[in-house]
Amino acid sequence: MKHFLALGAATLLLAAPLQAEPGKWTDEPVRIVVTFPPGGTSDLIARVLAQYFESEYGQKAVVDNRPGAGGTVAADFVAEQAPDGTTLILGNNAPFTIAPTQFEDLPYDPMADFSHIAYLGASTPALFVQPASGITSIEQYIDAAKGNGITYGSSGVGSITHILGKAVDIELDIEQIHVPYQGSAPAIQDFRAGVLEAYYDMVALNRDLITEGETQPIALAAPERSPIFPEIPTFRELGHDIVIENWTGLSGPAGMDPQMVETINETVAEIMQLDAVVEQLAQFGIAHTPMSAEEFTAFVEGTISTWEPLIKAAKVNG
Repeated sequence: MKHFLALGAATLLLAAPLQAEPGKWTDEPVRIVVTFPPGGTSDLIARVLAQYFESEYGQKAVVDNRPGAGGTVAADFVAEQAPDGTTLILGNNAPFTIAPTQFEDLPYDPMADFSHIAYLGASTPALFVQPASGITSIEQYIDAAKGNGITYGSSGVGSITHILGKAVDIELDIEQIHVPYQGSAPAIQDFRAGVLEAYYDMVALNRDLITEGETQPIALAAPERSPIFPEIPTFRELGHDIVIENWTGLSGPAGMDPQMVETINETVAEIMQLDAVVEQLAQFGIAHTPMSAEEFTAFVEGTISTWEPLIKAAKVNG
């Protein structure tokens, strides 16, 4: 068990600055490790945190992108670092929820080897169909899938959209035809070309297609409706208990001082509530829900057991 440690881009319009506080948690620069390449949502969130850590709290921070192997490259690196608060990871479903079931030889323990510090927020995928199909309800989708069948695209084997597709199969008692892509962009390209009848993707990233009538959203895999598109019903309110969120949180290596963890948690909570940050992240469909470090730790552990049967059903074990 590891106990030695462990965490371009967008420019934000800064809100009125907070009063700088002297009680930062370390005198050394903080490295925020990201599991994906630059330019994505995770990278954006990491750079938001790094910017405000330094500008408002005097805590220097840099972003370190270490993509690969479903986020496990970054997670393994952080797990091996010292628990002094200088290395944190912007974690998500990939290395902490999916990887423990997907990989039999995972080089780290997602709970024992980390200090889970702060929940940041989540974005949610939805089911989309061809507008010309005439399908506008989940009942019609079920009928079509059980009739001639439905071919849908995901952003790849083992991706959150693949897991959602499998969850829909199980909950709705249907068997969709899965076509995995290398990311959501090529899947949407084939969808617009008429190759696919449906696809799963983050609702916020499909804002233009929805408003232009080029895709028809059927249901959102969230606990409640999206503030961006409140007209899209959730699977749950349609009678199908499907909630699949792409969560993001901040963690560090195991063994971090509890007071340091609390300080970072409180600092993150303040940053995530700034108007400028709220508005920026809302463009990606992300809303912050405050959690204590204890609550976030329990949340991460809960996602592992909740997602395990779906990951196994999707046959993404490595």
